[in-house]
Amino acid sequence: MKMNTLSPAEGARQVAKRVGRGIGSGLGKTCGRGHKGSFARAGKGKIKAGFEGGQMPMQRRLPKIGFASKLKADTAEVLLYKLDTLPAGDVDFAALRAAKLVPSTAKRAKIVVKGEVTKAYVLKGIAATAGAKAAIEAAGGKLAE
Repeated sequence: MKMNTLSPAEGARQVAKRVGRGIGSGLGKTCGRGHKGSFARAGKGKIKAGFEGGQMPMQRRLPKIGFASKLKADTAEVLLYKLDTLPAGDVDFAALRAAKLVPSTAKRAKIVVKGEVTKAYVLKGIAATAGAKAAIEAAGGKLAE
């Protein structure tokens, strides 16, 4: 292969339409844009996503369902088995952050059950799921809120 023999694949490059060159070309006068309307104007051919010609759009007609908690973005989940990396005793949010179990952007933490815990922990100011709470209490710990 040589630089002077390179060429685009067949059909990859199309010749641009020459519009406005008389009625014999098939693209004279209105140049294939039709008569009037937004698509006939220069720079006005785009319509916002969801625009339905002025009628109430679908995303506004349909009922809104569901709920997204704003606290979810601030809450970090800590897996139960990762608690065993900490020494037994009192565990608060600062201890979790110091052990790098929660990111710096988190404002609260919640213990989620996955794996097992072997040490007795006293959780202060940290939420836990029902399964995680049962596992912590089974290991001799408790949740002090």
